[in-house]
Amino acid sequence: MRTNTMNNSANATARFNMIEQQVRPWEVLDPAVLQLLNDVPREAFVPKDYVGLAFADIEIPLGHGEHMLSPKLEGRMLQSLSLQKTDRVLHIGTGSGYFAALLSKLSAHVTSVEIHADLSHQAAQNLAEQDIHHVSLLVADGIDGLRQQAPFDVIVYTGSCPVEPAGVRQQLNVGGRMLIVLGEAPVMQATLIQRVTQDAYREDVLFETCLPELINAPQAQKFEF
Repeated sequence: MRTNTMNNSANATARFNMIEQQVRPWEVLDPAVLQLLNDVPREAFVPKDYVGLAFADIEIPLGHGEHMLSPKLEGRMLQSLSLQKTDRVLHIGTGSGYFAALLSKLSAHVTSVEIHADLSHQAAQNLAEQDIHHVSLLVADGIDGLRQQAPFDVIVYTGSCPVEPAGVRQQLNVGGRMLIVLGEAPVMQATLIQRVTQDAYREDVLFETCLPELINAPQAQKFEF
């Protein structure tokens, strides 16, 4: 019992420092997002070999070249999406299930797609252990969205694409938002695409970052001279 109490206290301190020293300085000030990062136990979604780094400012390896996003990036992305309790969310890149868990707490339902079956199965276990049920997991290649279940209010990619996948923005409801990191290393841009009307979209570059490229991501056309 004493060991558990000490572990809980250490995690609480590390979580507080993560929020105050990593997340807030990255202009994440939305109280609902900050509270969420405090409430959902990140350490419960981290692979066992990396539990000691659960609150570090790094991208934690998950296997297959995939990583958990850094805490500050998770917070910034959540804040940028302005999620509503009525939103239907499509999440591309389930990974550990942690970001899907965060999304689910601020929306009506999350459909999360992962190309690697073993990661999806582990995510299902992680979510079940945290009693999170508003997430549907799908093992598939989600690079082109999920047309058969569209439209969505929110679409979010947790890996990068050199160029925007064709036709995915059309899977948004009017008023819907898509967040995707576009470009190639070393500089990529987190881009928010909003469907303003049936035929009009608004694009805003939010910040620069660098994420691993998604499998089967569309490539930029190479020009030869």
